[in-house]
Parts: sequence; C-alpha cells; structure tokens
Amino acid sequence: MSGNTIALTLSRMKAAQSAPLTLRHAVIAGWTGRDRAAVETHIEELAALGVKRPASVPVFYRTSAARVTTANRIEVLGNHSSGEVEFVLLQHAGELWLGVGSDHTDRNVESYDVGVSKQMCEKPVGVLWWALSEVAAHWDKLILRAYAGHERTLYQEGSVTAMLEPTDLIARYTGDAILPENTMMFCGTLAALGGVRPSSHFAFELEDPVLGRKIRHEYSIDSLPIA
Repeated sequence: MSGNTIALTLSRMKAAQSAPLTLRHAVIAGWTGRDRAAVETHIEELAALGVKRPASVPVFYRTSAARVTTANRIEVLGNHSSGEVEFVLLQHAGELWLGVGSDHTDRNVESYDVGVSKQMCEKPVGVLWWALSEVAAHWDKLILRAYAGHERTLYQEGSVTAMLEPTDLIARYTGDAILPENTMMFCGTLAALGGVRPSSHFAFELEDPVLGRKIRHEYSIDSLPIA
C-alpha cells in the first residue's frame, strides 16, 4: 500500500524521537462542535460563502494522505482559499498522538462540493506531536490559536472544548476507540474572528498551559493564476 512519508517528532515529556513515518490515510472531520449553537454559527458562516448545510453532524471526509505536509509554503489555485486551525490526531505505533494542523480549503470549490474541496489544497501540520495520554487529564485546558497575514492578525482562538473529545470523535468515525494504524484525523475548527477570508500567510498553534508548552507551525500561501 502506498502512502506519504513525512518526518515528525514524537515527543514525551522526557524524550523526543524524530523519524519518518508513512502516513496511510487522512480524514477531515467537519462540524464537530460540542455546542450545537456554535456548530450552527459555523454552518451559517460557511453558508454565507455558498456552502450547503451538512445532512448530519459530524461528517467525515477522506482526503489523500499525500496532501499532508510539514512544509512552510504551499501553492493554491486562485485567491479563494484559507486555512483553519485544528487539533489533529495520529495513530502510530499502537498509540494516539496529538498535533496541530490547518485544513486549508478552496472556498469556491467548497461552495458546490465539500468533499472535492478537501482534495484541492495541502494540509499543513506541525512537526512536533505529543502523546495524547500526557494531556488527557487536562484536555479541557488546551487552547487553539491562529493568525492571518504577515502582520499576525488574530484569526481564531478558543479551547479544544469547542470540539468533541478525541475518543468520542474517533468512535463516531470507526465505531471503536482507535484509528487505523498510520491514520491522521483533523478534528474540526473554531469560528473565524471577522469571518472566513484568504491571507498570504497563516500561523497556528496548540497551547498546553498546564505543562507550559506549545506546538507551532506557519506557512505562506502562493496563489497560482487561473487561466
């Protein structure tokens, strides 16, 4: 079976190991909010861009594992795409790992086919990953944050409690408490401050204030001309 070989750093409090792994599957979970009112806000936010309401929530879209990248620059077609910060789960070596990523999406395509839009853009992720077991006891303290543009305008910020908990979300997808080995799942996002909009640069982070650490990543967006 083919896959996408990427180099990640899998970190525990006492040790970190950097090694390539072959990602086999990538899943984008959508409309994953715990608070139905907040979910409705995000649905309406996207509806303003022409995105159809989902038939049910949450929903799970498959995307190519090859789209996942740790690069600090991506290319997109036109200027109608944007990033969104998400916590990301990875099943590897029999264990769940926690990272942070951006479900960068073509908003024009999203307006007529969400599934296709998930295939249109790379999905940047941070290199550093934490063992999920190390944050499970204080999960609700974790914070997601994103900035748009080189001027770093705050774009998204909030607690991971806005989304369903990892084991709950996984169970809704697989019917079990674990993902298939070498599968990565993007787990939903927060409403954008000031509305969804494109930018030439996107930075995002996952903060653990209890253990005093962050996972950060950022990338620039090069817009290719549409003939």
